[in-house]
Amino acid sequence: MNTLTPTRRRGTALRLAAASLGVILALSGCVQSGRTTHPDNFSGELTCPVEPDPSITTSARIAWQAIPNGDLVVKDLQLLEACMPEANISWLKMNSGGDVIQAFGSDSLDISQVGSSPVVKAASPPLSKDLKVIWISDVIGDAESLVVKDPSIESLADMSGKTIGVPFGSTAHYSLLTALGEEGLSDEVGVINLATDAILAAWQRDEIDAAWVWEPTLSELLAEQGHTILSSEASAGLGAPTFDLIAGTDAFITANPEFMRMWTLVQAEGTRLLNEEPELAATSISVQLGVEQEDAEKLLDGYIYPTLEEQAGAEYFGGDGLATALTSTAEFLETQSGIDALAEDGVYQEMPYGEAIEEVTR
Repeated sequence: MNTLTPTRRRGTALRLAAASLGVILALSGCVQSGRTTHPDNFSGELTCPVEPDPSITTSARIAWQAIPNGDLVVKDLQLLEACMPEANISWLKMNSGGDVIQAFGSDSLDISQVGSSPVVKAASPPLSKDLKVIWISDVIGDAESLVVKDPSIESLADMSGKTIGVPFGSTAHYSLLTALGEEGLSDEVGVINLATDAILAAWQRDEIDAAWVWEPTLSELLAEQGHTILSSEASAGLGAPTFDLIAGTDAFITANPEFMRMWTLVQAEGTRLLNEEPELAATSISVQLGVEQEDAEKLLDGYIYPTLEEQAGAEYFGGDGLATALTSTAEFLETQSGIDALAEDGVYQEMPYGEAIEEVTR
């Protein structure tokens, strides 16, 4: 597998049609006491980073997850709604990649935040959904880690006979399988499927010895006398990089090119804020995750947020880097019985959809 190693470039500016000062002002000046985790309850003044397009009347069902990246910033500031005021945009909460797979399988979604492992599973038999990857929200590092309870356990080699909780079908699950396989422990460690909101309770009841999970559950386990022994950054070094991606159905993307162009510009602004104005972006993250501002800022350190220009490059959508990573993920999952079988030739290679990214970077 190829390991993708992008670097964070905080000074990179997007070539957007209008200055992004308005978004920064909106971020810093619109923190309302009545804000909640639902975008319909945001009452601040909203500013689109480009000229709004009222001609776009698309209805879009968009799923989000509680992951600290640009998608949460976009959701919190209602930038899609501000830039496409006549579009009908519905936000749906998903707890894990497994939930996303089920929703795509039942045709309940058009676009969703999803990990690289779950999107590959959704595109593989038996589901075989025709999905396209349209954005890289982040490259996962220490933000997903293996937390253990026993202070005497210092490495994965000490986990023989133990039980690990992880959301099946997630990027964390993929990283865990990779690490166990490399250590030769695949048949010696119990792995059980737990949603993120169930992991803490299982930990407190001593039903699991460890968990590979992400924030905010990760911090909750650390506060409950846990300590980390491995992270997704380490599994990436084994040739298994993981990403939080945004994917959409091919039918929706093909039918809505103008929506996809504006959607891409807005996502690029969310990423720009994370890289260039992290304190301001963390304000949105803190509101959406229900954590303190200081804690939200710390969460950002566990991820790398590729810029628009980086995503247009050969390492991702402009070349075969992302396609190779998705193909390698599928091949590994097939060896671990994570999928029933590989998709037909060319499916994974054709999943990255770079047309909108290419168009807005011209």
